[in-house]
Amino acid sequence: MMRAIGMACFAGLYLGMALASAQADSPNVVLIYIDDLGYSDVGFMGAPHYLTPQIDQLADSGMIFTNAYAAAPNCAPSRACLMSGQYSPRHGIYTVGNSQRGKSELRRLIPEKNRTTLPASVTTLGELFQSADYQTAYMGKWHLGSPGQEGPLEQGFDINIGGNKTGTPKGGHHAPYKNPQLPDPEGPEYLTDRLTDEAIQFIEQNKTDPFFLFLSHYAVHTPVQAKPAITKKYQRNAKQLGINAKYAAMIESVDESVGRITQTLADLSLTDNTMVIFYSDNGGHGKITSNAPLRGGKGMMWEGGIRVPLAISWPGHIAANSRCDVPIHGVDFFETFRVLLDAAAPQNQPLDGVNILPLATGQVASLDRALYWHFPAYLEGKNYPGAPDQYFRARPFSVIRKGPWKLVETFEDQRVQLFNLEKDLGETQDVSQDHPEITKRLAEQLKAWRSEVNAPVPDQRNPDFESP
Repeated sequence: MMRAIGMACFAGLYLGMALASAQADSPNVVLIYIDDLGYSDVGFMGAPHYLTPQIDQLADSGMIFTNAYAAAPNCAPSRACLMSGQYSPRHGIYTVGNSQRGKSELRRLIPEKNRTTLPASVTTLGELFQSADYQTAYMGKWHLGSPGQEGPLEQGFDINIGGNKTGTPKGGHHAPYKNPQLPDPEGPEYLTDRLTDEAIQFIEQNKTDPFFLFLSHYAVHTPVQAKPAITKKYQRNAKQLGINAKYAAMIESVDESVGRITQTLADLSLTDNTMVIFYSDNGGHGKITSNAPLRGGKGMMWEGGIRVPLAISWPGHIAANSRCDVPIHGVDFFETFRVLLDAAAPQNQPLDGVNILPLATGQVASLDRALYWHFPAYLEGKNYPGAPDQYFRARPFSVIRKGPWKLVETFEDQRVQLFNLEKDLGETQDVSQDHPEITKRLAEQLKAWRSEVNAPVPDQRNPDFESP
């Protein structure tokens, strides 16, 4: 059951040590990144029908973040922001593939061109950890293109298992995988299990050296494929409960993976010197799972597209059974790790996030700042729950969140909407007319931010457009 949402961070008995001591310990970092896992798809965020005891145990051992956000509503841009510490306009990755997705005659504007490869000039998380003499490994979905041919190996990772430009497992979640970076086994195998095996091997081989493991599961992204034995368990009541049995089984396999990773750390006496982060790249797929009580899902500007589960465990530094209700963003992790490592900031690479360790360790209870999202593109999606219309999941937009307020600006109609998320988590009531001063202030702040980061706003009319 999800803990009650409040207004700040509550760490219980403060267990944190001085940050300088933490830096001297060179803690290991394991970042477990799940693909398309929705806000309420795990027990610690209130999932009633998905079984995630291992993930919940990890969350109970540290802090959950009830207002955690992905950096974008879909895969590639969210990953690029996490990897670089920058908002999307800085690196130019806004969406997956072409920005002109959907029928041209239904697109009122000509969208901004999209970049599909994270530039080699960008300092990544891998390179940040390498600069601090960590062993680095990337395992699973990369989806950030490749300046050459090697993807993660060119951008700061000593080992790459399964990471390439693709966003879905070409061969599916069962072997053969058809993945050049992941040799096929001789017999049957499940992709989540294989990546976990590789991750455990990396941990065991580097148990005496500081390491950074980025375990980026292809699960629970489509295709929805699971182990038959686990699926069978959910099929008995799936229709009655309103869930997809295979999707539930995929989540359980992810849960097993988390349990195996944490057990390996315990067996090697590494738990106390390892920060483990459990996070998702965007909201859940709206036709497969429910993001309730949030509106919408993957690909959308609503909370269901960008608010995600996040838990961080680091015994002795982050108190068990603690929570933080302060909004945090995917761009924050680069700066957080940079401070943890006492590393120099990269040159010519503005960082947009903040260090969230003081929140996690109970040193501060709040942050006074705004969060931003920018999507100058189109994402098709017929009849998605919560979508702006029957044709698209997203049309060009910008978003700002400050305190309880969220302002959404859509560029096709130059409309602004204001929501009070503390009173209206489901974004059902546009209160812009009730609060004109707040609406004006946030709209101006959003415009100023776009100018600061050089965010392109599409304004050229599409000659193919035909009003439906």
